[in-house]
Amino acid sequence: MKEPTLFELANCIRSLSFDAVEQANSGHPGAPMGLADAATVLWTRHLKFDPKQPDWPDRDRFVLSNGHASMLQYALLHLTGFESMPLTELQNFRQWGSVTPGHPEFGHTPGVDITTGPLGQGLAGAVGMAIAESSLRARFGEDLVDHRTWVICGDGCLMEGVSQEAISLAGHLKLDKLTVLYDDNGISIDGSTDLAFTEDVAGRFVAAGWHVIQCDGHDHQAIDDALKVARQQTDRPTLIALRTVIGFGSPNKSGTASSHGAPLGTEERELTRQSLNWTRSAFDIPEALLDQWRQYGGRGIGARQDWESRVAASDPAVRAEFERRMAGRLPEPLTAAVARARQELVANPVKVATRKASQQALDILAEHCPELIGGSADLSGSNLTRVKALGQDYTSAHPEGRYISYGVREFGMAAMMNGMAVHRGLIPYGGTFLVFSDYARNAIRLSALMNVGVVYVMTHDSIGLGEDGPTHQPVEHLASFRAMPGVTVLRPADAVETLEAWEVALQSRQTPTLLALSRQGVPQLRLRDTGENLTARGGYIIREFGARRDLTLLATGTEVSLAVGAAHRLHEQGVNVAVVSMPSWELFEQNPAGYRHGVLGDAPRIAIEAASTFGWTRYVASEENVIGMTTFGASAPAETLYEQMGITEEAIIERANTLLQSSVS
Repeated sequence: MKEPTLFELANCIRSLSFDAVEQANSGHPGAPMGLADAATVLWTRHLKFDPKQPDWPDRDRFVLSNGHASMLQYALLHLTGFESMPLTELQNFRQWGSVTPGHPEFGHTPGVDITTGPLGQGLAGAVGMAIAESSLRARFGEDLVDHRTWVICGDGCLMEGVSQEAISLAGHLKLDKLTVLYDDNGISIDGSTDLAFTEDVAGRFVAAGWHVIQCDGHDHQAIDDALKVARQQTDRPTLIALRTVIGFGSPNKSGTASSHGAPLGTEERELTRQSLNWTRSAFDIPEALLDQWRQYGGRGIGARQDWESRVAASDPAVRAEFERRMAGRLPEPLTAAVARARQELVANPVKVATRKASQQALDILAEHCPELIGGSADLSGSNLTRVKALGQDYTSAHPEGRYISYGVREFGMAAMMNGMAVHRGLIPYGGTFLVFSDYARNAIRLSALMNVGVVYVMTHDSIGLGEDGPTHQPVEHLASFRAMPGVTVLRPADAVETLEAWEVALQSRQTPTLLALSRQGVPQLRLRDTGENLTARGGYIIREFGARRDLTLLATGTEVSLAVGAAHRLHEQGVNVAVVSMPSWELFEQNPAGYRHGVLGDAPRIAIEAASTFGWTRYVASEENVIGMTTFGASAPAETLYEQMGITEEAIIERANTLLQSSVS
């Protein structure tokens, strides 16, 4: 029997794609139809994977950055034999409870290596994956780590600014195991890309240090040759610009925006079947074609078994460390190291900015947690994210380095860290100013959506940064991240809480953590070690003035010391005050109701935070009882700003007296 042609195999993808979109009455058939030829060549001849073990650590990573083309990936998973992708899942495309959502989602669909949706982030995440591969290969050797990262992206991905951040750094780092297949179909939702996108894409990549190949995206031999050349590159990443026709095969909609984001329609679907010489009914794949696809799907079993044999034969200590990292287990000595560091702080209190306390904690943690890989968006000296224990910087010449200079690329940094996290084997952290988290926000949102433990080190956390002024002073940012599901926001009050916040972050392997850290120094308030990580509670009583409670002061970060000072003065006036440090609302809410009630008490409450007052009414009676910000900041020394904005001990005392008088009357 004649072996099926690659064109016939590609038509399996096309038919499943337009059938699924038609049945859902929702989706994007054009891109899968146009990309089917390139995807067929990649998956049958070059991609290293095993459908029987979708999370095999040394598999090639596949990223569909233009995630609206999700039916391309779902069709490939089904055709190559992924057990989690039976035909019924394609028939339930975009429906409740299916593993075929509108855009690929990591952790939801086996075989999907990263969540893609917002355009450009898949490409940026793939750069992070390639960094992770080279970092782990430098540590464990090619016998254990030797795979490639393949990306498919579209015009929309390259229009988004985050793609340029990623492309630029990937070229600089010479990530030679990264290959991007660009779906150059000339069409976006609004119509021809000539409306808004006429740059020289190939020239852009060449300027960034990439190897560029251009070919016909429907010529299987040309695609195969281009992929072979890409695999031979040893000093730079590769872009393969594929000239394709969106909606390939559709007589009336191919090459037009009408095939981009809507079903073909019943009549046009039948005409497309005729054009492709596809005589089967909806979702019906000829047995000979499906058998051929499944044979290609089984091609990686041998490679996976060979890898398992190499792992089994490797040095036992190396194997144990590799398996620990891949399983996401923290090293056992880490807990004891944190405990010793906390005891040292209690024995020898320090007055430092929490960003400095973070650096001191990191120097200890990085020594005992070799999977930590850090970086900063060109603010290392301000974020204090670089520590000696990380060794030299990560570069193309030194992939064993554990510190990445991301340049002024906040969004790209966050998206790349997502790629490292989903790759597994590393715990990435990266720093910038809290106000610049706005640039990274969409990637932080994907960290939460994917349930990955990326650590965001956000310094200069309030008006306390001073003279740089309102453009650099975060006001609404804490409230906005507290509103984001699945993110743990930690604003520690002193050096002890900062150390404990880092321990929480490292233990949170399925939750991203945002550390909001100060520029200005704060006194150490925790002077006793109970042996418990109290910061992990989210909120706890840090000081009590008096045997009973007339008033509770709630505060975070640098304002906890203000609350303690005010409480002391109020107690001199005869008021019994409890001061509660609340470094994390999210962690506090995870406590049993009894614990929360014991901390908050029944007395009137006032909250103090040098940020937006929004949200604090979940803990206090009204916003009148929040000492905080209702405007943007200003340019002035920190002390002046706190006084002018009314965030002072005097303001707390005045509000406390008013509140207590009203509660009596």
